[in-house]
Amino acid sequence: QQAIADYLDQRCSEIDELIALQEEIITKLQSYKQSVITEAVTRGLDKNVPLKDSDIDWIGKIPEHWNCTAFKRLLLEPMQYGANEPAEECDYNNPRYIRITDIKEDRTLRDDTFKSLPLEKAKDYILSKGDLLFARSGATVGKTFLYNEDNAACFAGYLIKAKCNKKKLVPNFVFYYTLSNIYQNWKNSIFIQSTIQNIGADKYSSMPIIVPPLAEQQAIADYLDQRCSEIDELIALKQQKIEKLKEYKKSLIFECVTGKRKVS
Repeated sequence: QQAIADYLDQRCSEIDELIALQEEIITKLQSYKQSVITEAVTRGLDKNVPLKDSDIDWIGKIPEHWNCTAFKRLLLEPMQYGANEPAEECDYNNPRYIRITDIKEDRTLRDDTFKSLPLEKAKDYILSKGDLLFARSGATVGKTFLYNEDNAACFAGYLIKAKCNKKKLVPNFVFYYTLSNIYQNWKNSIFIQSTIQNIGADKYSSMPIIVPPLAEQQAIADYLDQRCSEIDELIALKQQKIEKLKEYKKSLIFECVTGKRKVS
């Protein structure tokens, strides 16, 4: 028994170190991804462009030909709160009822939490491609989701919808903007003024946003689609390694304590 315990202490410690190393690499990759996004949405893709002061401390300098304005000036309509309806039914013929708990950390929708609303209850909250959803309170406040699904969907009350004026704003560019350090800085500036972590439609509407020309917004969004996809692939590989190491650790323990592996 003691020999098995000592052996497993050593082997499990080695495996845990390998897992910790992979997790550290994932953290660095996530940080790098955020820095790539922040650099692109605040400085653009041309490193030689002249800069000017944005007049906002937590934004700093931006390209000379870019503007900085309130988010609401770039929207087709006022921001809208979601439906206050219970998520009870699961009917794939009706619009999906998107709640904040359905949105994963990678900003995709969970498959295992599908709920729907009857069309008569959903009709005032139907989403169109390019609509952005913002979480308004709780631990997920500030979390965003870009709706680009082919299936019909509506959204719940803890989310707020923003519909971009596509003649002024590329939705995918705004989505990346909300993944940047600049957006985090803005959120933190809001929380300093309040002990409750809550951001309503009024505050989101007034959020300063950096606005490049439309073609440049699209070029930045396309660039970030590619770069972030590459980084996400690396992260996924590291996560697979972690899962394999965890499985190996489990099987090693099982084999040792059941006598299937001899320990000398």
